[in-house]
Amino acid sequence: MGRRGSDEGDRDRASDRAADRASASRTGQAVAAWRAALVRPSTPDGDPDAQARLSEGMRPVRDPVMRAHIEARTRFFDAQVQEAVRQGVDQVVVLGAGYDDRALRFRSVGVHFFELDHPSTQSDKRRRLEQMGADVGGLTLVPVDFRHGDTYAVLEGYGHRPERPTLFLCEGLLVYLDEDAIVGLLTVLRTRATGGSVLAASLAVHAEGVGSERAVDQANAGRPRATSEPWRTILPPSAHLALVTRSGWRVSDSFDDASFGTGAVSGRSLLVVARP
Repeated sequence: MGRRGSDEGDRDRASDRAADRASASRTGQAVAAWRAALVRPSTPDGDPDAQARLSEGMRPVRDPVMRAHIEARTRFFDAQVQEAVRQGVDQVVVLGAGYDDRALRFRSVGVHFFELDHPSTQSDKRRRLEQMGADVGGLTLVPVDFRHGDTYAVLEGYGHRPERPTLFLCEGLLVYLDEDAIVGLLTVLRTRATGGSVLAASLAVHAEGVGSERAVDQANAGRPRATSEPWRTILPPSAHLALVTRSGWRVSDSFDDASFGTGAVSGRSLLVVARP
């Protein structure tokens, strides 16, 4: 290829990278940047500085209420990963991973992480991992659109083994999907969950007796990114837990995230553990 063709190719690749950065999840970036300020555990082989390096240049969540909920969620999901590793679970599937650092922070011999998210976010994250020089031997980035893509097919195609126990993490994801999409996704995960598998999920909830459509509208009215990344499902606890059950999972534990002592507002988010 001549110099002109090479220059044009470089410009095209630079344009593609810029487009990926522009369309990558801003919410995911804000969460990652705030999470980088938290004191968190790591495994002996893990990288405790991964989140700070991965989120370099990102603007953190500013709302103190949202920060409190993110901190509670972080404690819960970190503990789920640590417990799964201790129990010998060798696959962790992170759905709506964004700029999650757990594959690096909790790196463990024989444990493989599959991170699923929108192709643009995945492309930007891959670029950041390369710039960090991160050891990604135990990580597979899987591009998928949860509203329209085939999650079963991409997990199959990227090497997830349904015959092996898996920890499935749905942190801050389900609120962005409508109810049918939630049931569809959780049902797919159930079909790929053998004995010993665990689902850990955060569920956006509101008080019983309040209209769900109104609750969603009110929640989005206070969000700066509601137009580009709207919340779609906020339900009473009983209705949200019923969606999990309809999908083939048995809820074994459920916590209000306010119980983690971070200042999170009670009655807004349930953190659940479910088993097939």
